[in-house]
Amino acid sequence: MDRLLDQAPCGFLTFAGDGTVLDANRTLIEMLGAQREEVIGRPFESLLTVSSRIFYQTHLFPLLKLQSRVEELFLTLRNNDGGDVAVLTNVARREEAGAVVYDAVLMRLLERRRWEDEVVRARRSAEEANRATSGLLSMMSHDLRTPIGSISGYCDLLLMGVRGPLNDAQAGDVQRMKKVAEYLLGLIEDVLNFARLRSGQIIDLDMKTIDTETALSRTEALIGPRMEQARIEYHREGCTPDVKMIADPDRLQQILLNLITNAVKFTAAGGRITIWCRRDGDQTLISVADTGRGIAADQLERIFEPFVQASGSAGDPAAKKGFGLGLAISRGLARRMGGDLTVTSEQGVGSTFTLRLASPA
Repeated sequence: MDRLLDQAPCGFLTFAGDGTVLDANRTLIEMLGAQREEVIGRPFESLLTVSSRIFYQTHLFPLLKLQSRVEELFLTLRNNDGGDVAVLTNVARREEAGAVVYDAVLMRLLERRRWEDEVVRARRSAEEANRATSGLLSMMSHDLRTPIGSISGYCDLLLMGVRGPLNDAQAGDVQRMKKVAEYLLGLIEDVLNFARLRSGQIIDLDMKTIDTETALSRTEALIGPRMEQARIEYHREGCTPDVKMIADPDRLQQILLNLITNAVKFTAAGGRITIWCRRDGDQTLISVADTGRGIAADQLERIFEPFVQASGSAGDPAAKKGFGLGLAISRGLARRMGGDLTVTSEQGVGSTFTLRLASPA
C-alpha cells in the first residue's frame, strides 16, 4: 500500500473480481479495530453488517459488473467490537495484470449519523406533540360543545313559550343568544374537523354518486337568505342533474357551504357570485367565483393554511370572524375524498375557487 494512501484520513481497500480483499490502508484497519491479516484475503462482504451485505450482494456488486464506478453509496462496516461504522463509499473498476480489481474509498460518517439520529428524534417529538395538541383540542371542543348545545336548546324552548310568552324585546334577545350559540358551535366543529385532519384520524366517508344540482340546492337553501340580505347577485351555470361527482354528501355540502360563505363575506353589496359545474376528463369541477376584492398573489397558497385569514371587505365586519380554518378543512376534505381544492384570483377583480372530485364511470 502506498505510504500516502496508508495515512489518508479515509479508508481505502482493493478487492478482486471475486470480492476478495487484496489490500487495505491503515485507516481502514483501525476503523475496523482489526489486525491487517484479519482483513486481507477475506471477502469484502464479510466486513459488512448484515443489511449492508445484502445490499452489496443485490445491488453494489451487480452494478459494478455493469459500469466502471459507483459513487456515494451508504454502507455500514462491522468492527471487531461488534459495533457498526457508517461509511460513504465510492468504488471504481480497473484492470491490473490482465485481471479486474476494484478500488474502494470509504469515508466515515460520524457527524452525518449523529445528524440523522437527531432528525429522527426531532420528527418523533414533533409527531408526539402534534398528537397531544390534537387530542387536547378534541377534548376541549367536546367539553365545550355540550354546554353550548344546551344553551341553544334552552333558547328554542324559551322561543316556544314553555316558560310563558315573551315580548318582542325578550324574543329578540333570545334569538341573538341562539345565533351566538350556533356560531360558537360552528367554530367548535371547525376545530374538531381540523384536529381530526391534522392528527391523521380516519374521517368516515360515505362516498356516493351525487348530481351537482342536488348538492348545490341543499347549500343554497342554507346560504340563500344571507346572500339576499347582503344584496349579492347569484348565478349558477351548467350544474344540472347529469353533471355528477363521487363524494360524501355531508362533506361535499360542508365544502360548498364554506366556499359560498367566504364568497359572500368578501363580496360587497351589488357584487356577483357565479357557480360553474363541468366535466373535465374523469373529474367533475365546481367553481365558485366572486367579484370581491381578490387575493394577493403571494397569499394564494397561504389562505389554505390553518388560522390564516384573508382581509375582508370594508363593508363586512363579519369577514374577520372565525379561526381561519374553513379553507384548510375544505382542502383537507377534498383531498381525503380523492380530489383537490385550488384558487385563482386577481386583486380588484375577484377570486375563483375550484373543487375537483372524481366523476362516475
